[in-house]
Amino acid sequence: MLGELVEKARNKGVQVMVEGPGHIPINEIKMNVEMEKKFCKNAPFYVLGPLPCDTGAGFDHIVGAIGGALAASYGVDFLCYVTPSEHLGLPKVEDVKYGVIASKIAAHIGDLAKGIKSAWEMNRKLSEARYKLKWEEEFKYMLFPEEAKKIFEERKSETKACSMCGPFCPMNLFEEYIKERI
Repeated sequence: MLGELVEKARNKGVQVMVEGPGHIPINEIKMNVEMEKKFCKNAPFYVLGPLPCDTGAGFDHIVGAIGGALAASYGVDFLCYVTPSEHLGLPKVEDVKYGVIASKIAAHIGDLAKGIKSAWEMNRKLSEARYKLKWEEEFKYMLFPEEAKKIFEERKSETKACSMCGPFCPMNLFEEYIKERI
């Protein structure tokens, strides 16, 4: 039926976007995207999450990001964000923020899976900066640099590395190892 409606709209010169499911098991996401693209002749497709399970209430933004990353990797064109308060109550501003953040991460993961060059370039540059422990350069390539900087500053390390490894940072230890042998 969606395919017929898309065709009718297009025949009248109307642009179409098809809304997909919000709740769909993870093992059916790929089939759902493929069927929509086939029957709706590649009309732009957006999904509400999707949520691959219903038991993550309170954390539906995470559940939706998991489903959204898969859906995006299979060809969905747009992800609708899901808030942590989904199905529980009206979202607060902070719920919307975390829903959008989770959705943006899911979309980036989908872009990586699709082989989108700019997404891969961003990840590559971040990895190179991380290896060199060039923090300001790292922040440039993060999806949410302000939040990352805040955490980094709050938990500042006494070494050049992050506070997670401190003096046991594998990057620093490897550099020392190489210097000793050259």
